[in-house]
Amino acid sequence: MRLSDFKVLTFDCYGTLIDWESGMVAGLKPLTDRVARPLSRDEILEAHARHESSQQRQTPGMRYRDLLAVVCRRLAEEWGVALPWADCVAYGRSVVDWPAFPDSAEALRSLKRHYKLVILSNVDNESFAASNARLGVEFDAIYTAEDIGAYKPSDRNFDYMLDKLATLGLGKADILHTAESLYHDHAPAKRHGLASCWIYRRHDQEGFGATMDPGELPRIDVRFTSMAELAAAREAEG
Repeated sequence: MRLSDFKVLTFDCYGTLIDWESGMVAGLKPLTDRVARPLSRDEILEAHARHESSQQRQTPGMRYRDLLAVVCRRLAEEWGVALPWADCVAYGRSVVDWPAFPDSAEALRSLKRHYKLVILSNVDNESFAASNARLGVEFDAIYTAEDIGAYKPSDRNFDYMLDKLATLGLGKADILHTAESLYHDHAPAKRHGLASCWIYRRHDQEGFGATMDPGELPRIDVRFTSMAELAAAREAEG
């Protein structure tokens, strides 16, 4: 398989292009600073993943920023902290402050010369608009959980994306789905017959961080540890 075989890169955003784990840890400090015992970074992220995944299944139509407020409340309850609802809401709104990975914007500009770029993200539209500004590129299409009324790894998200890409003249063979999360992205991408590119941001860390353990690992077609590596590999193909 060559990267030049594809016409479109469909991206997860948070965890792949935006450093959501750093954003989460920073956004949750008003809560974690009040917890009676020290919490490791991975303990925070893994607890967040549990509550986020559960809430997404229960309320698939809830906007992401509102869903994160509920996640924050569940975390406060788990850790024995009486946190005002206003602080939970503030955490949900913190998505707009989550930083991009240092290599994302430049890599996207490079890849834009070769592909259509598409977002398939578990986010609301207002929050993504702020993230998009940090990424500094115009995406050819943006499909959010708010648009679809479901959260990945639901098949509904991929069905929606494939249906809309078909209106742009793009089929499964044209698509390389590019993401960090094995749970949210690579497993459902394989169910839909898509080639996949793993941006393994956590290659130097243990566990799955802010994503759930996918269980059986899905097959990956190509792997890089950064967006910069992906962009360089595509440029090397000419």
